[in-house]
Amino acid sequence: MRGKAGGVTRRMRADCAKDRAEPSELFRLAPAPQVASNGVEWLSVPNWKRSRWLWHGFSTRRGGLSRAYCPDDAPGELSKLGELNLGFTAADNRETVAENRRLLAEAITGSRDTPLIPVRQIHSSVVRFAGSSGGACAQPGRSEPTRFEPSKFEPSKGDGLMTNTPGLLLAVQTADCIPVLVADRRQRVVAAFHAGWRGTVKRIVESGVGRMRLDYGCRSQDMMAAIGPGIGACCYAVGDEVFSSFESQFTYFADLFCEVYDSDPVRTKYPMLFLTQRAPGHSPIGPNLHLDLVEANRRQLLAAGLSARSIKVVGGCTSCQRELFFSHRASKGHAGRMMAVIGIRPE
Repeated sequence: MRGKAGGVTRRMRADCAKDRAEPSELFRLAPAPQVASNGVEWLSVPNWKRSRWLWHGFSTRRGGLSRAYCPDDAPGELSKLGELNLGFTAADNRETVAENRRLLAEAITGSRDTPLIPVRQIHSSVVRFAGSSGGACAQPGRSEPTRFEPSKFEPSKGDGLMTNTPGLLLAVQTADCIPVLVADRRQRVVAAFHAGWRGTVKRIVESGVGRMRLDYGCRSQDMMAAIGPGIGACCYAVGDEVFSSFESQFTYFADLFCEVYDSDPVRTKYPMLFLTQRAPGHSPIGPNLHLDLVEANRRQLLAAGLSARSIKVVGGCTSCQRELFFSHRASKGHAGRMMAVIGIRPE
């Protein structure tokens, strides 16, 4: 093997050796949620409150009617409360989820009848349109305008939605992936994107902003963006496939990864118990490579032309803060779904 390039593991060590941390150093705390009159708890972007024309919010797991994902060990009264699962999952009742969605719409807009427009997510870079130009698949300027009827709406496959039609709430579902909301203050166009690691590699956010510019005439200097709660770099350990994918697509890939050391107190106190006879780099014990999906999507927003000060990171790790968020990874697949929503308030 002499003279040959090192494998992925060796490249990871070389590229990320300068960035080594403990999980606590990478954790971003979520702000205190707002509590609506109907009991729904949700997060907002403080700087966006001045935009009276804009609806927006990131849901939590608190304040709904679902019981499918309530932790058995929750203390006292918390064990009796329902949760805000917004995904039509196999473990939950469909009517309960539909009512949860109406509760969220009421919390954000003041009316439970506000149409909530989702998208069938496939971890892609596909962006759909919703509104008066013919529904979710319509493209502005490419079809005859028709009246949009939410009752007849069928979610299309994709991972982004955008509209300039007032009165609609665009929604993407998450349970670890990163939700990104974008709004154009001048043109009054809004968009919601679902960015897991696969969608991030495919540049769902960067290409989505490009579609806003192409199809609605938006300008980057008029846009603002918010990155919502998702699994943080403190908890998101990844392997060779993810590292190789980012390495092949982004020149700044090394800035998105760091080595995180296990902070297990037993391992810290008794390190000799965890020694092995394997060669360095071949033992399963040691630092893990973690990916910062929030930073990855922030860099895409910058690449799309948005200024750093127009991009807000809400904070919160879905894996660390399981009392506040659903986490697919932390619960080993048994998790509800949250929603990030955005819309244009009718005049």
